[in-house]
Amino acid sequence: MTTLIQDAIPGENKGAGLKKMKKVVRAYAIDLFIWSYMILASWKIIYEKIVIGARYSTFTWSQPLLAVGIGAVVALALFFTRVSIGKAVSGLYESRPERTVLSEPYTMLGYVLLIVTFVSGIFISQVSITEFLSSSGLHGARRIFTALFNPNFAIIEEALFAAIETIYMAFIATMLALPMAFIIAFFAARNLMNGSKVTLAIYSVVRFFLNVSRSIEPLVWAIIFSVWVGIGPFAGMLALWLHSVSSLSKLYSEQIENISNGPIEAMTATGAHPIQVIWFGVVPQIVLPYLSFTIYRWDINVRMATVIGLVGGGGIGTMLMQYQGLAKWNEVGLLVIIIAAIVWIMDYLSSKIREAIK
Repeated sequence: MTTLIQDAIPGENKGAGLKKMKKVVRAYAIDLFIWSYMILASWKIIYEKIVIGARYSTFTWSQPLLAVGIGAVVALALFFTRVSIGKAVSGLYESRPERTVLSEPYTMLGYVLLIVTFVSGIFISQVSITEFLSSSGLHGARRIFTALFNPNFAIIEEALFAAIETIYMAFIATMLALPMAFIIAFFAARNLMNGSKVTLAIYSVVRFFLNVSRSIEPLVWAIIFSVWVGIGPFAGMLALWLHSVSSLSKLYSEQIENISNGPIEAMTATGAHPIQVIWFGVVPQIVLPYLSFTIYRWDINVRMATVIGLVGGGGIGTMLMQYQGLAKWNEVGLLVIIIAAIVWIMDYLSSKIREAIK
């Protein structure tokens, strides 16, 4: 027995060493990215825009490559100090009871990183208080808001029909997404799919496609489907449906991963079939959260439906785009009022329904 334990220790040490090596590589990669970013941002924004005052700065690909080279040297030089954010994120530092996390050197570097990012964002976004408060700008804002608060009720009938179209579009997208998301969520839950390499591979593939489809905004999907099936509410519904499937699948799968394992283990011990385990051990624990997530998603889809109409997704958003393009601000004012009313009513109803099913 002693020999077997001694033989097993080197294997355990090797595994621990490999795990630590992965952490070290990841920590250095994080530091390399942070320092390269800070060097490039400080050079192009703080130095060229603020110090030199260059109005237009030239950009070549040699500049980020040079920043990466300098960043690699700086990251390596400071990697063995307590300035490394990568080591802090990877958990490679030993805690020091005499110092709080906020007073650690890597935290101070994080503050500097945040300041550099904020300053860079101000200049890249071209934030200008003088333009915002200029006389011409205030005159234009006054003219537009005056028109918005004087809505043209002549188009009220057309606007209401478009609003109904928007609500139904969001409702159908949610209802069609619900069964697909319900099924996909079980394949995207790690605690149900880590039984073998095959199921884990399926989990990874499903998660990958969910992340990809969810990362693309419904506005982009609406443009794609507008080309595919033509401009109209069908394209908007498809965009909302696809994004709802990926979003609901993620929410559902995370809820499955947080369930209690007691009923599952008990049913498995009695020899229950995997489908029986899921139906009687998992589903009862997730029904109420699923209903809450679904109602909340319908609320989100109603809001999104007004936006995707701007790219031809149908509904009241398409009307808003048309009148805005013609600079008919009185008509736009009426549409804005209707959209605000729809969002408020849907938010109120969804909150009451979620409150009732708790």
